[in-house]
Amino acid sequence: MARLQELYNSTIAKNLMTKLAKSNIHNVPKLQKIVVNMGVGKTLTDKNRLEQAAENLTMITGQKAQITKAKMAVSGFRLRQGNEIGCRVTLRGKRMYEFLDRLISLALPRVRDFRGLNAKSFDGNGNYSMGIAEQMVFPEIDPDKVNFTQGMDITFVTNTRSDEEARELLKMFGMPFREN
Repeated sequence: MARLQELYNSTIAKNLMTKLAKSNIHNVPKLQKIVVNMGVGKTLTDKNRLEQAAENLTMITGQKAQITKAKMAVSGFRLRQGNEIGCRVTLRGKRMYEFLDRLISLALPRVRDFRGLNAKSFDGNGNYSMGIAEQMVFPEIDPDKVNFTQGMDITFVTNTRSDEEARELLKMFGMPFREN
């Protein structure tokens, strides 16, 4: 079992139950999945970029990246429907907790000029989204083999509809939110 999953089962769930005044353990907020997405806009001119981005995302998450295609055409970006424009991974279970552990303890402290995460990036339904400017903050990526820097979006999906409950859950996992 992953370290954070064990921590959730042993202490976080019980602490949330008392803090949020929940009477049933099944009503306590829980992390359902983490979606990591890389939009590779330059893939229209350089096909090699998408392959490298998918390979990096696979190394970071430990799960094979899925190539995403454009759903609609946008002439201003020279984009046609069906063009491959990015890659994503949906993490659940043990891999999700392992990725969260590496993100909190290894990757975020390596971000340059890091002052904490924005605590207002919740969507109103208990889901939190954040962005990372480059993939090299993860220790799995070898900086000597990287030809270009690529950012990524990370979305944490919880089973609660309340942003406050989701914020409390992520704080107990150790997410470094900045005080506004």
